[in-house]
Amino acid sequence: MKIKIFDTSLRDGEQIPGFKLEDFNKVEIARQLEKLGVDVIEAGFPISSQGDFKSVVEISHAVSTTIICVLTRAMKKDIEIAAKALEGAKQARIHTGLGTSECHIHYKFNRMPEKIIEQAVESVKYAKRFVEEVEFYAEDAGRTKNEFLALIFEAVIKAGATILNLPDTTGYCLPKVYGEKIRYIKENVKGIEKAIISTHCHNDLGLATANSLEGIINGAQQVECCLNGLGERAGNTALEEIVMILKEHHNLGYETNIKTELLGKTSTFFSKYTGFTLQANKAIVGSNVFAHSSGIHQNGLMKNRKTYENIDTQKIGIKETRIILTPKSGKSALIFRYKKLGYVLSNKNIYSLYSLYLKYADKKKEIQDEDIKMMLKIAKFSTAIYV
Repeated sequence: MKIKIFDTSLRDGEQIPGFKLEDFNKVEIARQLEKLGVDVIEAGFPISSQGDFKSVVEISHAVSTTIICVLTRAMKKDIEIAAKALEGAKQARIHTGLGTSECHIHYKFNRMPEKIIEQAVESVKYAKRFVEEVEFYAEDAGRTKNEFLALIFEAVIKAGATILNLPDTTGYCLPKVYGEKIRYIKENVKGIEKAIISTHCHNDLGLATANSLEGIINGAQQVECCLNGLGERAGNTALEEIVMILKEHHNLGYETNIKTELLGKTSTFFSKYTGFTLQANKAIVGSNVFAHSSGIHQNGLMKNRKTYENIDTQKIGIKETRIILTPKSGKSALIFRYKKLGYVLSNKNIYSLYSLYLKYADKKKEIQDEDIKMMLKIAKFSTAIYV
């Protein structure tokens, strides 16, 4: 089964404090996302500012094969501005909605639930005047009662909604609960076969990717996510994580259109333009994911890469595993690094060098190629062979 990847890096991602991209940067990122193979790019929130409106217009003209989507509130003015911004898009989608949880209905809107459904229907019908694809989001669906979600979704499907989004807006749900919510909608909404169910999970409790996966297993056909897991507060489901989980666990029966060999490049590209440095231990694309400094791990890797890595680096466009020389590294790693530089040493010489190596490693913490070359000169090994 094909799972659609909806990237919201340029909308939800840009809502992070300190995140600021120039229009030309946004266009370049959108083009890279198209190359990567994402199905939908959420390009912005046009009514929020003139700058956002302009960037959506430019992205709409720059991208040809990917659906361009924009966010609106369930308001006519929002939808009119969104439609205007999307005029140049080859494929366009309007993403409209409002809060559905008791918390939002009572504190944010101070309205009766029936009025919320009425506004949802009116906004979907109005958006349908401008585009064929209308996605409806039930904000704070994670804390919304399933029965009310079913009522509002049934109503918006009748009004013309083609995609139903269940955001776990505050990252509150446990995976089992979120999965059951998706399953409930799939089994209890009349006309559900006319719509695609979408996940949109936040990472406040570190469960965004797990929740998205559980959503897929229970019937969701689209995942909304961000590159490098960026997004408001603790971030959104990381695109690279959910894509590689589905790829590596192919027995689940899901696939995407993502060209995974471009993940490493796209992640770096995005990090460079946004200025948000990627944490070294970030799953899939962090610099430490394919770097090993423990002697036990290094020895195992040299015998068979699968001992300590379950992803082939080439699948995500990273050239090779890195063997890092630190005080925790063993002799096998030192031999490996010397061989890589073209030196073949006897076991006797390696044993002598290793004690010297540990003295340097304790001081420097990480040993570079120039350091191990210098150690050869200090040891004055006449038996060292350079090939």
